[in-house]
Amino acid sequence: MSTPLEKWVEKQAELAKPKRIYWCNGSDKEAKEIVEVGMQEEKINDYPVFTELNQKTWPNAYHHRSHPTDVARTEQLTFVCHPDKETAGPNNNWMHPDEAKRKLTKLSDGCMKGRTMYVLPYMMGHPDSPYSKACVQITDVSYVAVSMRIMTRLGSNVVKKIGNSENFVKGFHSVGDFDPNKRFIMHFPDERLVWSIGSGYGGNALLGKKCFSLRIASCLGLKEGWLAEHMVVMGVEDPQGKVTYIVAAFPSACGKTNLAMLQSTLPGYKIWTLGDDIAWLNVDSDGILRAINPETGYFGVAPGTSYKTNPNMMKTLKAGKFFPTLFTNTAIERDGNEPWWEGLDGAVPEHIIDWLGNKWTPETGTKAAHPNSRFTVSVYNSPTLSSEFDNPKGVPISAIIFGGKRTQLVPLVVESFNWQNGVFSGARMGSETTAAAMGLKAGVRRDPMAMLPFCGYNMGDYFKHWLNMGKKLKNPPKIFSVNWFRTDENGSFIWPGFGDNIRVLKWIIARVNNNAKAVSTPIGLVPNLDDLDTSGLNIPKKNLEKLFEVKIADWKDEIEDTGKFFEQFGKNIPIELKNELAELSKNLPQ
Repeated sequence: MSTPLEKWVEKQAELAKPKRIYWCNGSDKEAKEIVEVGMQEEKINDYPVFTELNQKTWPNAYHHRSHPTDVARTEQLTFVCHPDKETAGPNNNWMHPDEAKRKLTKLSDGCMKGRTMYVLPYMMGHPDSPYSKACVQITDVSYVAVSMRIMTRLGSNVVKKIGNSENFVKGFHSVGDFDPNKRFIMHFPDERLVWSIGSGYGGNALLGKKCFSLRIASCLGLKEGWLAEHMVVMGVEDPQGKVTYIVAAFPSACGKTNLAMLQSTLPGYKIWTLGDDIAWLNVDSDGILRAINPETGYFGVAPGTSYKTNPNMMKTLKAGKFFPTLFTNTAIERDGNEPWWEGLDGAVPEHIIDWLGNKWTPETGTKAAHPNSRFTVSVYNSPTLSSEFDNPKGVPISAIIFGGKRTQLVPLVVESFNWQNGVFSGARMGSETTAAAMGLKAGVRRDPMAMLPFCGYNMGDYFKHWLNMGKKLKNPPKIFSVNWFRTDENGSFIWPGFGDNIRVLKWIIARVNNNAKAVSTPIGLVPNLDDLDTSGLNIPKKNLEKLFEVKIADWKDEIEDTGKFFEQFGKNIPIELKNELAELSKNLPQ
C-alpha cells in the first residue's frame, strides 16, 4: 500500500508527465552521477547545466550558467496564497488559493516531458532536533537536485522518518520552458506547500531556502510559537574561551555573510559560524531563546567576495571537502579555467568569458560576472564552523542585532532600552538606496528585521508575534542596532568594517555581561568612547564622536517615514509600536 508521500509524488508525476522518476538517496556517489548528467545530457540555453572548473585550484568546483532571464528572485511573481488577503498583508503579493491552483495546474501540465523528475527528501534542521521539519521537493533539473544536497540534509533516511505520516512540507518545482510570462512562485501556508514553475534560480527553485525556511516557516512559527528569521547565527569566543551566541539580521548588501565568517582583528577573539542566512528561534523549557540554522550550505553573492573582505569564505570555497561546490553566473578565466568575478583578489585576467558566454574585456562596458552571481557551498567546508552546528538543541542566544546601511543619522551601535523598544528598532530598520539600485526610488527602503520579502503573513501580526515571544523568555536577549556605513563630510566611511567589526561585538558582549557602561540617548544606549576598543585604529576623535552622535532634531523625517510605513498595516500594527514611535516623537524639539 502506498504511503501518503508516495501518493503525493505519483499525483505530481501524473500532472508533470516526466520521462522517469528518480528518488535521491543523498550519497556522494549519487551527487557525482547527477553532476555528470548535468555535464553530458542536460542543457540550458544551449549550454551544459554544469561545466567542470580547474580541479587543482578549485577542487570539486563546477560552473553553472542559468537562463539569461532567470538570474534573481522574482518578488513580483512570488505570491502567498492565504484564503484571505488581510492574512497575507500589504507586504505580500496575494492570490486566492483556488485561483493560484488553477493557474499553476495549467502551466504544470506536461512541464517535465522528456525529463527526469528528481524526488528530494530532506530535513530542515538536524534530524534529531525537536525544531526540525521533514520536507520533500520534486524538480526536473540536475542543478536543483545537486544544490539541495548542498543546502539541506538530503537523504533516504528522511523517507523513513516521514513513514506513513502526512506531516511533511511539499515542494513542486519545474523550470518549465523558462518563459518569464509563465513564471510563478506560489506559497500555500495552510497546506505547507510551495509550487514553483518557470525558474531555475536558487531563491525561486531551492524551495527549502527562502520559500520554506522563511515564508512557510514564519507562518508555522506564528501557529506553533517560534520565529523563522533571515538571520546570521554565530558564536563569539573571547580570550578566556567563553563563547557568546548572537543572531543578526541585515538587508542585502550589508555584509551579513562577512559578519558570519568574520576574521577578528583583535587578539584572542574568534568567530564560530553556525549560519549566514536563516535562523529558527525557539523558546526552550527553561525560557531560553535557542537558535538553529536549518540549512547546511551557503548560497552567497560572489562579486565582492575576496581574501580581503571574507578570507574564511574564500577558504571555504577552495576546501573541496564536501562534493560539490557550484558557481552560478560568474565569469570564467579562460587560461586557467577558473571562476572570476569583480572584487576577486589580484589583477583582472587577460582572457575572460562573461556570464553570458561571450569574450569580455574591461572595455566591454558591462560586468563580466552577473552582479547577482552566486556560489553554493557546504558549511562543512568552512574553517570557522562551530562545534555546536549539529547540536539538535541549538545554541542559547544572548544578543540580537539589527543592521542597515545609513550614511548619516544611525550610530555605529545602539542598545535598545528593552525588548519592546528593540522590536521597534527592528520594525523600522532599513537601508538607503539610490535611484540606480534595483529600480527603487532613492531614499530609505524599510525592511523590518530584513524580513519584508520573506514574511509569509501580515507584518503587523508578525510584529505582535515578536512582542509576544519576549513575554515567554525568562531573560530576553538584549537587542542592538548597528550601522557600519556612516560617512564623514567627504563621503568616506568612518568605520573600517569587516574584521574590525569584532570591536563592536566586543562591546555588545560586555553589555550582555554587564561589564560596560553606556550613554543614554532618546533612541537607545550608546558606548562611552573609552569603552569601545579602538586600539590600533587611526580614526580622528571627532569622527569617532560622529559615529555615536544622536541629534534628535535630525530624526524628524525618520519618525514621519516610519509612521507612514506603519500606517499601511492599519489595525494590525501593535499599539506598543505606536507608543514607541510617539515616545520618540515626543523628544523632538518643538
